[in-house]
Amino acid sequence: MQGPASFRPKPGSIPESPGVYRFRDAGGRVIYVGKAKSLRQRLNSYFADFAGLHPRTQTMLTTAAGVDWTVVGTEVEALQLEYSWIKEYDPRFNVKYRDDKSYPYLAVTMGEEFPRVQVLRGAKRKGTRYFGPYSHAWAIRETVDLLLRVFPIRSCSSGVFRRAAQIGRPCLLGYIDKCSAPCVSRVTPAEHRALAEDFCDFMAGNTGRFIRRLEGEMRRAAAEEEFERAARLRDDVQALQRAMEKQAVVLGENIDCDVVALVDDPLEAAVQVFYVRAGRVRGQRGWVVDKVEETGPGELVENFLLQMYGEAAPEALPREVLVPALPPDAGALAELLSERRGARVEIRVPQRGDKKSLMETVERNAKESLNQHRIRRASDLTTRSRALQEVADALDLDQAPLRIECYDVSHLQGTNVVASMVVFEDGLARKSEYRRFSVRSAEGDVASIHEVISRRFKRYLEERSATGELDAGPEAGPGDGPDAGTGGGPALPGTADGAGTGAPAAPDAGPEPAPGIDPETGRPRRFAYPPNLVVVDGGPAQAAAAQRALDELGVDDVAVCGLAKRLEEVWLPGEDLPVILPRSSEALYLLQRVRDEAHRFAIAYHRSKRSKSVRESALDEVPGLGPARRQALIKHFGSVKRLREATAAEIREVPGIGPATAEAIVSALKGENPA
Repeated sequence: MQGPASFRPKPGSIPESPGVYRFRDAGGRVIYVGKAKSLRQRLNSYFADFAGLHPRTQTMLTTAAGVDWTVVGTEVEALQLEYSWIKEYDPRFNVKYRDDKSYPYLAVTMGEEFPRVQVLRGAKRKGTRYFGPYSHAWAIRETVDLLLRVFPIRSCSSGVFRRAAQIGRPCLLGYIDKCSAPCVSRVTPAEHRALAEDFCDFMAGNTGRFIRRLEGEMRRAAAEEEFERAARLRDDVQALQRAMEKQAVVLGENIDCDVVALVDDPLEAAVQVFYVRAGRVRGQRGWVVDKVEETGPGELVENFLLQMYGEAAPEALPREVLVPALPPDAGALAELLSERRGARVEIRVPQRGDKKSLMETVERNAKESLNQHRIRRASDLTTRSRALQEVADALDLDQAPLRIECYDVSHLQGTNVVASMVVFEDGLARKSEYRRFSVRSAEGDVASIHEVISRRFKRYLEERSATGELDAGPEAGPGDGPDAGTGGGPALPGTADGAGTGAPAAPDAGPEPAPGIDPETGRPRRFAYPPNLVVVDGGPAQAAAAQRALDELGVDDVAVCGLAKRLEEVWLPGEDLPVILPRSSEALYLLQRVRDEAHRFAIAYHRSKRSKSVRESALDEVPGLGPARRQALIKHFGSVKRLREATAAEIREVPGIGPATAEAIVSALKGENPA
């Protein structure tokens, strides 16, 4: 495998000017485009310490076979050139945002002789004005239905329009006054275009003048006793007001901004945007991106804004863009957007007030979008099957690991050490079989993993021995199992139709229970089923500890691996180098979900145990000191801190506290043995 040393530029050949660089593979294809304030400093960072780079960057460099660059004058020019090259080459290692769904827009085809209002999705067309995007198409149709009372522009298709012109009779909308019927020349092309422009002005936020105009006409009609016309104008005003009410008011009337929020994990990121015009949320849109390289929030924001506004019309750019983190070159990016808009554009991070509250709302939407994306990805049967097979191929397993158990240890500076066991069957979580452990060893994570794996598989061997599947294995002492009360009784592993782990299912009838089934309750024994794969949260030391525990028990049919969180490396016991899974692989996505679930479950147990220990006082250890006298002590001194500072003589002043008890209290608060 070639390395970056094979194409490293000669020392001193890279200029110190700002510019844009391209990495190419052996076939000459551009695989990565980047920009830099100083090309020399940026490119030297790729070649200085290859081992210290992130694995994703290492993958890009080992794929590349050459690098070239172009010098520009300013950082703004670098941004422009970087964006144009990304659009031209579509490099595989650059971040690419994709819609998490196809959002509908309200579109007005101003490029046609008779503009038409309609709902459109997908790529934007030249000569068409767009408003939105909206979450649902029905929301657009409701708005259009209200506005056509006041702005009766064409909404029919080209075929319907031509047919009406041929027969000389308008469609139904023309008869109910929701279309000005340009097809039969009720209005001229100029008059119809004026209606379309008024419609666009109203949708763009210039609502006040239309309502004031209609109210003035309504009052004049009432004064002239044209009551039917006045009633019609009143209904038109109410229709415009209802259309405005459908868009929530969140900020001041003169505020135009886009609110961008993002939520990310090591593999993916979700972005949500709220479009605020004239203080109202006019639309919402979301994107999901696979993180191919190590990217922070600032870089994600910069890449997103470049892709979002790169080809946007000038009127689509707001005066202000609110972001969760400033891009590295915020000033240059703001200057580039200002040039494109033709007016100043500010990029800011909201700190307080209504804008900060709105940012939090958008962030909640981004979190929900990422969660929904994960659920869709995890629930897809084909994707799960591919993930399990990729895990088997990467770890050189004989078959796909249909039952995976993952273990994680949680503690705070060696106190309240606990561990979790989560179970995934056929790529889905089986929460009924989750278990948690109170770890007795205080010698570190490696010893804790060894203890937990030993306790789990001792119980497994006991269960097999009880069913007669093998001779009695190593004895598991009392309390070797996990803590009780951790999520209900376990269910038979496998999918809903009984397939999945290869474990024998309970028979429909017969005097003898199936192996692993409790003959008294008919339910599966707690540890009757072994996993195909044990995953531990950690690196080579944790994986080796788990394998050592299995070897000591004579369990040789369970595979083991460790998943290191920092670099997402998969470690196999006894191997000097990790298995690096592709960042976009379903196998890594599955292992990461399993590891994160074990981490979450362990932390939840640790927090509950820690909060319980916090509630316990050192006074609980004093013999003969009951709740009433403890309460009297706290009431007398006001706090445990002041009680700790008191002498034995001062403590004896509390009613019911004798000399021996006072001395025991002083010893307990000093950390000594009160006995």
